[in-house]
Amino acid sequence: MTRLALHSRLIPGTEEAYEREHARVWPELITAMHAAGISDWSIWRSGRDLFHLVVADDFEAAVAQLKHDPVDQRWQQHMSQFVEGFAENPEGVAGQSLRHVWTMSEQTE
Repeated sequence: MTRLALHSRLIPGTEEAYEREHARVWPELITAMHAAGISDWSIWRSGRDLFHLVVADDFEAAVAQLKHDPVDQRWQQHMSQFVEGFAENPEGVAGQSLRHVWTMSEQTE
């Protein structure tokens, strides 16, 4: 099980609409995400910046599986009206994850 953080940015003026869309994400999308090995996904917003925390068995494999899932394809197409895109990180998992710096629970004394 891995945890990773992602950063994306909203198109100006779409902040409230984006939050409305996430008030209740399509249940069939959550089913597809679970089937792909994603056990949890949280999103925080600061202005237009979105910070995601994802818990997955294997994020790269999940992304590869979801890429071919028709429900995820519809969701991504639908959300493209709100999201500019994900920040790129060549060192990150699937080119998207933020660089991990520190986790309190992982620190040994």
